[in-house]
Amino acid sequence: MKVQGKVIKYGDNVDTDVIIPARYLNTSDPKELAAHCMEDLDPGFVKKVQKGDIMVAGKNFGCGSSREHAPIAIKASGISCIIAETFARIFYRNAINIGLPIVECPEAARDISDGDVVEADFDTGTIVNKTKGRSYKGVPFPEFMQEIIRAEGLVGYIRDQG
Repeated sequence: MKVQGKVIKYGDNVDTDVIIPARYLNTSDPKELAAHCMEDLDPGFVKKVQKGDIMVAGKNFGCGSSREHAPIAIKASGISCIIAETFARIFYRNAINIGLPIVECPEAARDISDGDVVEADFDTGTIVNKTKGRSYKGVPFPEFMQEIIRAEGLVGYIRDQG
């Protein structure tokens, strides 16, 4: 399982309140959430993001409240994967639950720049920065987590299991 895309990069401590501001939590519609994704941190995000892009961030990505709306908004915006130095634990679990691939790799997160083209291989944990010609070793997903992501999330995984 691989994705490749152009990078949109952020720093440390990107919290769920800037991923999807609380004023939009009255809906769970992914398209509506995507329309407001990152707007308090990066007002131009929804205009620049393209399907398949990869989000890269620093430490503690997804900190703050435990809202599942945050990874839903990111996934619905077209982001195919998030690479970060570290993730807040609840965000990490929520991302897997909704089928949004995330990879912890401090070296890649620090070295990758905004606009780079990056490929992530979830089977091996390998991240390749095609722009800079560099490779990084992240932690691959266990097989059961890959199955959840392939099923577009935990609900799809359970449905597929019969």
